[in-house]
Amino acid sequence: MKKNDKFIGKCVAYNKEGSGIVKYDNIVFFVPGMIKDEVAEILCVKMLKSYGYGKIIKLIETSKNRVEPRCEVYKKCGGCHLMHMNKIEQQTFKTNVVKDCFRSIANMDVSVNETLDMLDPYRYRNKVQVPFKADNGIMEAGFYRLHSNDIISFNDCLVQTKDSNNIIRFIKENYYIPELRHVLIKHAHNTDQIMIVLIVKKYPFSMQEKLINDLLNRFNNIHSIIANINDKETNVILGNKEIVLAKDDHIQEELNGMYFNISSKSFYQINPKQTKVLYDLAIEFANISKDDLVIDLYCGTGTIGLLASRYAKKVIGVEIVEQAIEDAKVNAINNHVDNIEFICADAAKGANLLLERNIKSDVVIVDPPRKGCDKQTLEAISIFDPSRLVYVSCDPATLARDCKILCEQYHYQIKKIQPVDMFPNTSHVETVCLLSKLHEAKHHVNVTVDMDEMDLSSW
Repeated sequence: MKKNDKFIGKCVAYNKEGSGIVKYDNIVFFVPGMIKDEVAEILCVKMLKSYGYGKIIKLIETSKNRVEPRCEVYKKCGGCHLMHMNKIEQQTFKTNVVKDCFRSIANMDVSVNETLDMLDPYRYRNKVQVPFKADNGIMEAGFYRLHSNDIISFNDCLVQTKDSNNIIRFIKENYYIPELRHVLIKHAHNTDQIMIVLIVKKYPFSMQEKLINDLLNRFNNIHSIIANINDKETNVILGNKEIVLAKDDHIQEELNGMYFNISSKSFYQINPKQTKVLYDLAIEFANISKDDLVIDLYCGTGTIGLLASRYAKKVIGVEIVEQAIEDAKVNAINNHVDNIEFICADAAKGANLLLERNIKSDVVIVDPPRKGCDKQTLEAISIFDPSRLVYVSCDPATLARDCKILCEQYHYQIKKIQPVDMFPNTSHVETVCLLSKLHEAKHHVNVTVDMDEMDLSSW
């Protein structure tokens, strides 16, 4: 088989990105847009040593789970992966991704609850980052084509809010700003407050005053406009220096009766409706009592910890981003919470600072980035010796890896695994996992796992 060869193949499974897996002549091909059990004529677009990539030429047998994507640039844009699948197939795919990660990475055959999907899987994102490019008097704006730096222009991204799309289109069509690199918009769904961050190569920038005045006059729910200066030619979007151009340096969002400040660099979950589902699950799994001390590692702006404080004796949150910690402290004051403490440090260092204070915890909640917990953090958690550990994960591969270590080295057992579809129409899935401590571990095998060397490339 070589590039540009054609063949007839049947999809038998998916990879983690949702591409169809087709086996032909003892070769595995990954075919985007193909659904399990479909048969198609396929073009080989790339051939590597042991596998290849294909493209659908023509569907011969079509799945009942196929739907017509509503997005006009779906096949070009790299943002969404699963819009050709109906909700049932997306739900099944995401549940199986979590199961397969535990099976292949952790060698665990675990029970996984069916993924909790979203009733309306559109307009859910509260954050959008759009690259801009000035070219011969015309501003280009859009998302990057998959695996490239080509900008794919769009009129209406269906996973962004209408206001976010309108602001992007308004800037693109009415202003020529050569210094403009990206526009970051945060739109709080429950309060309807909008923050616009203009990432520019230098400050001041072209048409600055006119743009600010026009935005404020046109969109009355804008509560913050910020200039972020980034003159470095790297893939990092935000620079270190910021200037508030209009109104506040933050916006507020409401969740379960609490209000949370969100700044340009602080983390807040992307999907507000599913965030409520996710955090309610985390609190339910933690089963917090009024005598419990809860440690919230990777606490961000303190969202989970503040919600947990309603049920706990005390909560301690740990987060490395200084601005997020400042936001968390303000959030505690604004919500009249006095049984919570925040520490600015990475998870491992913060955990060890608490250990130096001889603090033991009844419940630990972790919500790490995609890379998961490092081994020092997992070791610190084991010394805290919580009876319940709630792990909120945005990557089932690193969740499975960390659960393997927690179970085999630190005497924990998995009690519940619940995926939540935070990102409909994409291949991403969020997972809440409850682990409990085995205080009398029998037939324990101590397995050492090198987290830096562990191969997650297939996931």
